Amino acid sequence: MTRIVHDGYTDLPDGHAAAVATFLEMTTPRPVPPSTRPDLRLAPMRTVGPDDYRAMFRRVGADWLWNSRLRLDDKALSAILGDPQVALYFPEREGAPIGILELDFREMPSVEVAFFGLVPEAIGSGAGRWLMDRALELSWREGVERVWLHTCTFDHPGAMAFYRRAGFVPYARKLEMFPDPRLDGVLPMDAAPHVPLIGRTPI
Repeated sequence: MTRIVHDGYTDLPDGHAAAVATFLEMTTPRPVPPSTRPDLRLAPMRTVGPDDYRAMFRRVGADWLWNSRLRLDDKALSAILGDPQVALYFPEREGAPIGILELDFREMPSVEVAFFGLVPEAIGSGAGRWLMDRALELSWREGVERVWLHTCTFDHPGAMAFYRRAGFVPYARKLEMFPDPRLDGVLPMDAAPHVPLIGRTPI
């Protein structure tokens, strides 16, 4: 059901957060330079368990209020991770995982870069640009006509410019609303300090 939001300010339900999400797409593959980072490797995670996935998801996304996958039970999350049309990778630097790349091929001929990010200590090291090049190499396979992703106003302030430099073009904007994950224990209270915490007393 479509939620009608009128022009101007709209009150949020108690305990909720809202961000503006921008959707971007690439409809023509661009040339990708070969890797010049021998310290970086992309490890396919074909048998990762729900707990290990959640741990990396939190390391990468807590600062940006990523919480959707944290709300899934083991069965639902395992069904996604085990789907042969979902490709999960953990980029590694000198053998240690430093991020997450998840590509969703379930709605071909479109491919979604479902999750893309680095742990805080790897941001600014050039690993993000390297990871995006690898993501595009993996996404543009035979039969693919479009690669897309989205970012939002809770994400890293450089995310939008980064994706546009990579060749993605904005095509839609939506309001995203969800229960604030810091108020119900999904994420710690000190997560995403750039997003003010407003709402009921945590349970």
